[in-house]
Amino acid sequence: MLYWLVMKKVSVIIPVYNAVKHVATAVQSVLSQTYENFEILIIDDGSPDESIDVCRQFNDPRIKIIYQANRGLPGARNTGIRHAQGAYLAFLDADDAWLANKLEKHVNHLNNSPTVGISFCYSAFINEQGKFIGLHQKPRRLYDITPSYVLCRNPVGNGSVAVIRREVFEDIKFEGNLHGNLENYYFDENLLRAEDVDCWLRISIKTHWRHEGIPEVLTLYRITSEGLSANALKQLEALEVVVEKTRSYAPDIIAHCEKIAKAYHLRYTVRRLVSLGDGKTAVKLFNQVLVNYWRILLEEPGKTVLTGIAAYLLWLLYFLKATIRKPELST
Repeated sequence: MLYWLVMKKVSVIIPVYNAVKHVATAVQSVLSQTYENFEILIIDDGSPDESIDVCRQFNDPRIKIIYQANRGLPGARNTGIRHAQGAYLAFLDADDAWLANKLEKHVNHLNNSPTVGISFCYSAFINEQGKFIGLHQKPRRLYDITPSYVLCRNPVGNGSVAVIRREVFEDIKFEGNLHGNLENYYFDENLLRAEDVDCWLRISIKTHWRHEGIPEVLTLYRITSEGLSANALKQLEALEVVVEKTRSYAPDIIAHCEKIAKAYHLRYTVRRLVSLGDGKTAVKLFNQVLVNYWRILLEEPGKTVLTGIAAYLLWLLYFLKATIRKPELST
């Protein structure tokens, strides 16, 4: 009994919208955690499919389902934060999953690091069938995370990685009336994409809390095929919005690293486009990488050169196939 009293509760927030294929895997990955003092807040964000019917099949008193009209991912996260009872808050997207020791590792990290507000980790990429695809998200820097580094590289990586102290959100909350009543907000609901980068950036700039990573894969990040090429480009556009918002309250940081940040995010998008087979767009964006910050070739020559070669080879293959097809069409 004493053991349970000293264990800090973790509130796991799972926004759900059209996630019937994978939400059971996400919820089960939390129920299978070696660290057991948690609550699961499933936020039904007006989902039109049978996702919540799947969630109701779990019989565990630690699960609570909260219903709301659709407000988007940041709105669902905000609702979860408002209802959370835990000392630590964790987010899990409904199509991702955790390894069984994730919460245990992050809780120990935060318990032993009183100045760390955000604990993050590495991720492994899985496909729609849940199979590893051989790719990982491993930030180069786990310590000494500056605001500029958050903007340029987003070491947290994705929305299913972070475990965060409740006090952190108290320090960045703001009031608003987007839905007919005055509420506290944490993620910016005006940002339909890149709201996580905006949040981590505000924490880094406006509070004393540190970001710090665990050098282990603890999160499984699912890559799906639905609209990925378009999504990669929209994510890039969303970063531009975040840059302009940050410029309004931290102009010195933006002046210092705007072009650098754009170059690194462009390179990431190029790699995504290459994996999707869109060589034409990948080459166009790779050229923009060098226009914005050619020194990226000196800072990370291996990854940058390989990205460029892959983009140009894919573009060349596309060009050759198009050339071969032309005589066939004229006969």
